[in-house]
Parts: sequence; C-alpha cells; structure tokens
Amino acid sequence: MTEPREPGPALVVTNDFPPRPGGIQAFVHGLALHRPPGSMIVYAPSWTGCEAFDRRQPYRVVRHPGRLMLPVPGVARRAARLVREHGVETVVFGAAAPLGLLAPALRTAGARRVVMLTHGHEASWARLPGPRQVLARIGAHADVVTYLGEYTRGRLAEVIDPGKLARLTPGVDTSVFRPGAGGAEVRKRLGLSGRPVAVCVSRLVSRKGQDVLVRAWPKVLRAVPEAALLLVGGGPGRRALQRAAARLGGSVRFTGPVPWSALPAHYDAGDVFAMPCRTRLGGIDVEGLGIVYLEASATGLPVIAGSSGGAPDAVRHGETGLVVDGTSVDEVARALIDLLSDPGRARMMGERGRAWTEREWSWPLVAARFDELLGSRTRPPS
Repeated sequence: MTEPREPGPALVVTNDFPPRPGGIQAFVHGLALHRPPGSMIVYAPSWTGCEAFDRRQPYRVVRHPGRLMLPVPGVARRAARLVREHGVETVVFGAAAPLGLLAPALRTAGARRVVMLTHGHEASWARLPGPRQVLARIGAHADVVTYLGEYTRGRLAEVIDPGKLARLTPGVDTSVFRPGAGGAEVRKRLGLSGRPVAVCVSRLVSRKGQDVLVRAWPKVLRAVPEAALLLVGGGPGRRALQRAAARLGGSVRFTGPVPWSALPAHYDAGDVFAMPCRTRLGGIDVEGLGIVYLEASATGLPVIAGSSGGAPDAVRHGETGLVVDGTSVDEVARALIDLLSDPGRARMMGERGRAWTEREWSWPLVAARFDELLGSRTRPPS
C-alpha cells in the first residue's frame, strides 16, 4: 500500500511583498512569517533591497525579474514550475485581482486548493462592469476568497459565491506597536516635546485625507494653540500639502517616507491618530480597512477615521476613537479639538483600543485563522 505523500509547501503568488512598502505588503508578509519555517514559498516581483530582505526570511522567496507581475504566460509558466517542482497543493494569491486569473494554469500544474486574499481594490472592481466580469471569473476558480470586513464582503458577494467567502484581516504585532515605542525621541528630534500632537501615518494621496487635516488645522489651532500636526509618509500629494501648510507657522511637520522599523516610534509620537479617509471617484477609490488605525490603537492612541468603505470596521466609534465624514473640514476639526483638548478622554480611548487590538486583532489569532483556511483541502478526483 502506497504511503500518502506529504504535501509540499504552500505557494504565495503576489505583487505585494516587502521590501516594497505598503499595507497589503505587510499583511501578506505577516501571514507568511507566522507559518512554520519552510512551509511556504513566495513568488513576488523584484524590488530594491530584496536580496538582503529575502536572506532573512524563514522561507524561500523566488523573485520575478521585473517589478510587476501580470497574468500573462511567462508568469504562469514560472508559477506552474514552482507548483510542480515543490509538490505544491495549496496556492495563495496575495491579492485576487488580477493574478487570480492564473488559478486554472496552477490547478493544471497540480494545485488542489486555491485561496485568494482581497483588499479594497477588489471591492472597487465589483462596482465596474468590465472589472466586475473579470472578478467573477477570478472568483469562480477559487476555493476560498477572503474579505476584510462587512463592507468588502457585501461588495464581493455581488459577484462571487458567498459560500466561498471567509473573513481574514491583517494582524497587529502588539509587542512592536505599543505605548512607549520611542515617541519621545521622535518628538525631541522634531521639536514637538510638550505639545499636543495629532499624527497621521499614511501615503500622501487624496483618499487618505491629509488635505482635509491641513484645511482643518487653523480651526484646531484656535482651540488648541500649541497643537502640532505630524504627517508621516511620502507620496504624490506631498508638494501640494506643503504649500497649503506653509501659512500655518510650522505647526504642520512632514517626515517624508519612514522605514517600517521606525513606524512604531512615529505613532508613539502622537497623542491622537487621525486619517480622515474618504471615498473618491464614484466609489472606485475606497478604503478597504485601514491597518493604520489598528496599529495606532495598539500604540495606545485614540483614532479619528473617515467613514470610507471598511475603515469603520477598524474603529469602535465613541470607544476606541471617532468615525467622521472625511469630506467635512468642520467635522474633522471638531473631532481633533475634542480629543486634543481632553487628554483624559483621549487616553481612555487609547487604552480601550490597545485592549481591543490585543484581544481581537493580534497576529496569533490571524495566523490560526489562516492555518484553518489553508488546512481544509479539497479531495483529489476519484
């Protein structure tokens, strides 16, 4: 009698992977990092610094020669070769769209189970006629399609069999994102010691709402004269934001891009976290969840979130922070003034947020859920 063959490692096929920065990249990396060593292979594009990064990982990383992978024959051949050479039975797509179109080729190569992660952009695809049809094709070839929260689930269920949908959110490393993570040093370096600080950690793009923060800041200064706004991150909106902030007398500070290892200290430099994200382009540009809100909560900060897409899933309104209309300068200003002028209330919200992330958003919980999704294999054909 033939002994059952030990399944090979799972294969992660993804455009979103470090050292390229970003929330999806950190999510996919975290999932791989919390699997047993050697139980995964990652196939991802090349990026500056990837050789040194890859050497530090407890699993194999195979780099595509370019910076972007599309569902084209060359990418399909490389991924299929990995499936065959390593006895891969489970394939994970780091983002369902568009690479999920490769699923049939990888099943032909031997994969038995396909798990696809979704983020905000797949929810946007579900709203548009052409992309909607492509998303339906992608979902048809999956065993499991994950969603971040009720907003994204509702969108996906319009085009993908709801029976395939399973919740899987990013996790937060609460030992890294924590109160006292180095914020005092950041404040001292930036000349912010002793001042009430609202911090926003995010790419500087329109959807994230930094422009609304800057427009609201004069109102905040009238109520809290010593307040400072700390904008952490880079992006195409930086120059326009700096021009708009120039008249505010240095109360708005820009750090530019910050390495991941320095992010906990920059969260910790704030008293309040604010990212009043908003939905744009008729619902196409929308926030999927907002891991930054959870990282801020883990650091002990109250959060101010915009009501875009799934962002409210990352905040308990009135308990861990406030959900506001990210298009309203007045509403954003009121929320900032409310929390910056009442340190006791802000501190209480931050403590509740910290407890909530430890209880419901920690990586061990997420990793266990991911293991569950990977472990329920389909039976081979009889």
